[in-house]
Amino acid sequence: MASEAAKETANPGSVRPGGRTARVRSAVLRAAGDALAEHGLAGLDLADVARRAEVGRTTVYRRWGNPVALVADLLVEMAEQSLPRTETGTLAGDLRANARLVRRTLADPRQGPLFKAVIAAASCDSRAAAALHRFYETRVDEWAPCARQAVERGELPPGTDAREVIRAVSAPLYYRLLTTAEPLDEAAADRAADAAAAAARAGAFVTTAE
Repeated sequence: MASEAAKETANPGSVRPGGRTARVRSAVLRAAGDALAEHGLAGLDLADVARRAEVGRTTVYRRWGNPVALVADLLVEMAEQSLPRTETGTLAGDLRANARLVRRTLADPRQGPLFKAVIAAASCDSRAAAALHRFYETRVDEWAPCARQAVERGELPPGTDAREVIRAVSAPLYYRLLTTAEPLDEAAADRAADAAAAAARAGAFVTTAE
């Protein structure tokens, strides 16, 4: 059987440890998130993260090895801790709930800069890009049933690609975060949700895949 240290170094984020190992991981990832939010990817230093987390440098270097691996594991944790889907009984209500959750995350003083940093990391490293892809796919998987249920209720046409509906809700919010200085307010979230719902009702997301 592989040792605990070997399992930790094999693939950061793939092991679901318990006890002290879990506490160390939680402390390090919280510290990494703080550092990313404050300084961005360029300022993410493993020694600084270890200091913030109050753990030994060797622990951090042994388990994660480099800042990108730390970002990848942070994305795993963020996906694990994301809030579950809200069911309101209507497509409009469900999509607005999704949009408002995305907005709260991106407008948060800590989470907004953190997301900018991990997106930057994903643009230049394949491991970070893969981790970011898994994060978004996890969230899309969580919320796609909203659109599938809307099809079953007759709110959306048969063959609607539920995953594309959910992606259409969050895309304008991420675009605003990354390209403008405009506030990410609740009105912006509702507009994004309503636009996605209108497009879905009009058949914009009907494919042969669903």
